[in-house]
Amino acid sequence: MANDASTVFDLVILGGGSGGYAAALRASQLGLDVALIEKNKLGGTCLHNGCIPTKALLHAGEIADAAREGAEFGVRSTFDGIDIAGVHAYKDGVVQGLYKGLQGLVASRKITYVEGEGRLSSPTSVDVNGQRYTGRHIVLATGSVPRSLPGLTIDGDRIISSDHALVLDRVPKSAIVLGGGVIGVEFASVWKSFGADVTIVEGLPHLVPVEDENSSKLLERAFRKRGIAFSLGSFFKGAEYTDDGVRVTLENGKTFEAEVLLVAIGRGPVSQGLGYEEAGVAMDRGFVPVDEYCRTNVPTISAVGDLIPTLQLAHVGFAEGILVAERLAGLSPVPIDYDGVPRVTYCHPEVASVGVTEARAKELYGADQVVTLKYNLAGNGKSKILKTAGEIKLVRVRDGAVVGVHMVGDRLGEQVGEAQLIYNWEALPAEVAQLIHAHPTQNEALGEAHLALAGKPLHSHD
Repeated sequence: MANDASTVFDLVILGGGSGGYAAALRASQLGLDVALIEKNKLGGTCLHNGCIPTKALLHAGEIADAAREGAEFGVRSTFDGIDIAGVHAYKDGVVQGLYKGLQGLVASRKITYVEGEGRLSSPTSVDVNGQRYTGRHIVLATGSVPRSLPGLTIDGDRIISSDHALVLDRVPKSAIVLGGGVIGVEFASVWKSFGADVTIVEGLPHLVPVEDENSSKLLERAFRKRGIAFSLGSFFKGAEYTDDGVRVTLENGKTFEAEVLLVAIGRGPVSQGLGYEEAGVAMDRGFVPVDEYCRTNVPTISAVGDLIPTLQLAHVGFAEGILVAERLAGLSPVPIDYDGVPRVTYCHPEVASVGVTEARAKELYGADQVVTLKYNLAGNGKSKILKTAGEIKLVRVRDGAVVGVHMVGDRLGEQVGEAQLIYNWEALPAEVAQLIHAHPTQNEALGEAHLALAGKPLHSHD
């Protein structure tokens, strides 16, 4: 395996997704010599198969809904159907623009970018395209792929993953979505907006089960109103082809039939066959365990992003990549508080949160030390204008800081920025209440919720 001075670096990164390229950009900025290796496209899942294309589809769905509902606002509009080729052209245009910008950014930082399938060959080297790239340190950032279940084969035709759903050349007449988490409810929302009949199957008792139960119930209410069906509390048993689609059977005996089945039960790490175990890297169910500084058990190897068992979010990958780069450059980065990471599910209505749920707060602080407040968007002028329903729920420690903010409503994902400051800066309700929020905005609802929690409600009842 060839190796010369041009292939020796301070840092060699295997994987060019969110975590990998963030590590590369920050490390280069701090003066390290960096090689970034990616077998597919720079930007990884988020840019090409996740965050960006799905949100483009969701916005197209929002436009479709607005066309249908124009009369509610005194606008004479009609909905004439979905031009799926046009939708894909719009989506792909967004992705391509960001992709070109990212390529230019990496090139401008003088990062050595290597296209090819890399394999960890030692604790300090990666082999790719017949060349060995040696680094003082290695970062593993190989990401994730859609998961399936034993006995459930994803064929890309009737039984599909989110990757297939992103490029589907038609709007299915009907769809079963297996999994009521973020991926499942977002695609269910898109397809319903596009005109499909959708049923979500979730084995746990609620949709978006990692969110606060109140948020889950609000989303379920909104989905019922939209005509999105869902079955909760019974797990998948099997699937079989019918004459023109697929039939799903649950453990409780219920069956559902549709044109397509979307398997949206989460994403699994990409780690097999890449030399990790041979190089001595500890593994756990395919994930690479790390400490609070993203260090593996091998001193020269760190890991970030979907490969490690933390929140599978692009912005978490960014933060982990930056943390590793700063640590290797000799700085003293602060470990990530994963409870303080903002989380947004971009369905209609949106679900946004930061901090801990009410149930988790009671575990941490004791049930008698947890105080909650719900602020209904019915009291918010901008939400009335937008005709969106929902709530903001605050969770605080009695006589202490706000430890959870949970929001449901159209566009409330845009309010999670202030919510994360409130949580991460350990703000008291009275401190937020004294800040003036612009009127009329949805942001004002966050301010009013804190006014109420501070004991001086304005546009809400005591």
